[in-house]
Amino acid sequence: MSNEDTEDRDRELRERIVSLMQANSQAVRKPIPSAELQQLKTAASRLDQMLQATADADQQTLRTAAARLDQILIDIREGKDVSPNLKRRRT
Repeated sequence: MSNEDTEDRDRELRERIVSLMQANSQAVRKPIPSAELQQLKTAASRLDQMLQATADADQQTLRTAAARLDQILIDIREGKDVSPNLKRRRT
C-alpha cells in the first residue's frame, strides 16, 4: 500500500468522522425524563467509584512493585544472590 493510498484513506476517514459529528450536532434533542436522568446519574456515579477503585488498586500494585524492586537492589548492593527471589514470567 502506497503512502498516497494511506493518505486517501485517512482523508476519507476524517471526512466521515466530520460528517457524523455534524449530523449528530444537528439532531433534534428531546428532553430526558427525570427518572431516566436519575438512573444515568446513578450509573455515572457507580462508574466513577469503579474507576477510582481500579486506580487505587493500580497505585497499590505500583507501590508494592517499587518496594520489591528497592529490596532487590539493596540485596544486590550487599552482594546477596537475588535469583531465587525473581520470578520468571512465562509467555
